[in-house]
Amino acid sequence: MGIEIDLLKNYPKAKRNTSERANVITEADREIAREYGEAFFDGDRTHGYGGFHYAPRFWQPVIPDFIEHFSLSGNEKILDIGCAKGFMLYDLKQALPQTHLVGLDISEYAISKAKEEVKPYLQIGDAKALPFKDNEFDVVFSINTVHNLEREECINAIKEIERVSKGKAFITVDAYRNEEEKKRMFQWALTAKTILHVDEWVALFEEAGYSGDYYWFIP
Repeated sequence: MGIEIDLLKNYPKAKRNTSERANVITEADREIAREYGEAFFDGDRTHGYGGFHYAPRFWQPVIPDFIEHFSLSGNEKILDIGCAKGFMLYDLKQALPQTHLVGLDISEYAISKAKEEVKPYLQIGDAKALPFKDNEFDVVFSINTVHNLEREECINAIKEIERVSKGKAFITVDAYRNEEEKKRMFQWALTAKTILHVDEWVALFEEAGYSGDYYWFIP
């Protein structure tokens, strides 16, 4: 397997009041969020982002770390699973214009509202059954997406990532390292169906035969 590495260390960190959120969010809100429609991306904060808009301050500081870590030259074919409106791929394309990009998301709404410059590279699809050939991509990213599946489905999705990649990948998932982080994680999580201790995630990655790199989202 690859290494634990925080390639999102330069992504802006928001201060999150998890206990306040826990007092507001209901199971009905989670069900609405898991439809990944307008309510999730551009509706009320109780259902998701509360407005999902492009801003260069988010991904632009992160892209150089992706480029350095994976030694990207601009000739690679790259897949982003859970690409949403394609903001990360847009900033990657700005840095490496010749890169062949593909974005996949289960949300028809997100794809329809994607950044126009990357819309031609995006498609609707399911992480559990990727519509791509074996070893098709030089690098595969899946940022805060796999955990939205049930445990066995997570394994299937990770196996699919392994199948379509040439060995380079980066996954981030909701996780915790201690009881305090676990409490905050379960207070904050809106769409995640699988939230595990970091050691349990590593064991799951190994069970799936994953050979890429990984890190955690912990509010």
